[in-house]
Amino acid sequence: MAGLFQVLWGQPGGTFKKAAVLNGTDDKPLIIPVKDKPGGEGQDWIKNICTRPYAVDWDGDGDLDLVVGNFFGSFYLFKGEGKGKFAPVPEEMKAGEAPLKIEGNHSDPFVIDWDGDGDLDLLSGSSEGGVAWAENRAGKGKIPQLAAFQSLIKGAGHVEYGKVLREEDLKGAASATRVWADDVNGDGKLDLLVGDNTTLISPAPNLTEKQLKERLDEWNKSVSELTADLNSKDKDEKARNAAIEKLQKLYSQRSEFMKEDRTGFVWLYLQK
Repeated sequence: MAGLFQVLWGQPGGTFKKAAVLNGTDDKPLIIPVKDKPGGEGQDWIKNICTRPYAVDWDGDGDLDLVVGNFFGSFYLFKGEGKGKFAPVPEEMKAGEAPLKIEGNHSDPFVIDWDGDGDLDLLSGSSEGGVAWAENRAGKGKIPQLAAFQSLIKGAGHVEYGKVLREEDLKGAASATRVWADDVNGDGKLDLLVGDNTTLISPAPNLTEKQLKERLDEWNKSVSELTADLNSKDKDEKARNAAIEKLQKLYSQRSEFMKEDRTGFVWLYLQK
């Protein structure tokens, strides 16, 4: 969660060294600088919790750079200095004058010439699902100038917790998407492989969907009451610990009326 990058340096014979923290040219770990401390009231502190680094020669100078995403949903560029070294202070990537940001959180950079015009564009998944595309309008051989994100695949968003959802109900990628672009079927067009995160939910054995909803409504009410009790300012430590214990027990009781399968799928979207 600290936002550090790790690299497995290649060795002869197709093997790799153990993972090591990637340092900048100042010999300190690469990390996105933020103003707030973890847990602060603002959202600035989650910008250095990184979701994905993508190594690419972004500025065309012959050195690999790092385009990185984060929990906030924005993007940063660590410029390459050659021989696996990077400038220690990153640049916040922008669309015009505004910071480049996806809808939702958990930016997921994938760099590729999506529209086939010879320059590098940026694709991203999102906490809200779907796939977005930031078009590079600079032109071939020029330093990228990105437009704001537009949707390639609409996000499904989050399903209401407790709603019955079976595998056969799924029609496309859900939330927390991660994207990869390639010509999967060999027709000369880029396709999208999209991984997601979803929770399949069904009633426990011998319960109907109606009974599941009734039990879940009762459970949610109990959780709300316990949470409010836990947050009460007049609670001493002993009373707070007792409330926490009751809440933990309550969460373990979900399996009595609901079957949960926290999983994910990989979806293939063929470009027409």
